[in-house]
Amino acid sequence: MSGRDPMLLRLVPVRLVFAGTPEPALPALRRLIDSPRHEVIAVLTRPDAAAGRHRRPEPSPVAREALDRGIPLLRPSRPNSPEFVAELSELAPQCCAVVAYGALLRDTLLAVPPYGWINLHFSLLPAWRGAAPVQAAIAAGDTITGATTFRIEPSLDSGPVYGVVTETIGPTDTAGDLLERLAISGAALLSNTLDGIADGTLTPRPQPSDGVSLAPKVTVEQARVRWDLPAPVVERRIRAVTPNPGAWTVIGDLRVKLGPVHIDATAELLGPPKPLPPGAIHVDRKNVWIGTGSEPVRLGQIQPPGKKPMNAADWARGARLDPAARAS
Repeated sequence: MSGRDPMLLRLVPVRLVFAGTPEPALPALRRLIDSPRHEVIAVLTRPDAAAGRHRRPEPSPVAREALDRGIPLLRPSRPNSPEFVAELSELAPQCCAVVAYGALLRDTLLAVPPYGWINLHFSLLPAWRGAAPVQAAIAAGDTITGATTFRIEPSLDSGPVYGVVTETIGPTDTAGDLLERLAISGAALLSNTLDGIADGTLTPRPQPSDGVSLAPKVTVEQARVRWDLPAPVVERRIRAVTPNPGAWTVIGDLRVKLGPVHIDATAELLGPPKPLPPGAIHVDRKNVWIGTGSEPVRLGQIQPPGKKPMNAADWARGARLDPAARAS
């Protein structure tokens, strides 16, 4: 960028390809499309995936936005293939902006745009590198998280950092709540980062070598509640997988989904008889309690198979639970 007039750069929109897939990528995509400083020449997203009850292929949220906006859509099954590298090279983007695209990118693809691939990641790197940083932060009991913009390298989320924003994790935040806020503040961070790169006013700094932690994708099996863990851990883990992939447990012969649970300070007066072993269930007139590795937790909402979420006490009255029923 040496020898180029920053004032001239501010007048010429930067040619961008935006790469993203899920709904949290939408605030950033919309901000860049609507910005006079950026020209989104194409959108890169994952191929259509099976969804819904009938498992029919459906476009990603980012794909739908691009189609609605009339922006060319790229959906390669193998983004690192020579064929797609050539296709992207023909588009000649100056930079590629990435928010939760969902695929690792190799050297030949990373070398296409002169300003590089700039990723918005929802953690304070080097903490929680990987696919599920928001879930990992809540499950770990972190009180502060944030978003980071960095230049992508072939290794996982290890590239040099351009900027950060921070966000407090509230005591009742679910992953959905927190991700919604980070998607909005992160969109502004990404836009400002791209401006600074184009102006030559931002220089990335290497990530520190200490403080690295990993946040791999949470599987459905990992979202099963472990009632033998202490109540605070159970409570955090359930919030961490709400709404996706969703906490679940088996009661009797039913697999049910669970919303966030509660640890009540008044439980000794109003709650179940003590002790309540892990997985044991106590139902009173207004509440459903389940034992953990420490104190019991009070269920909020529960979703039986094929039904909508409902109040746990209402469900228990209709389910006519066996007094010996347990959650496992």
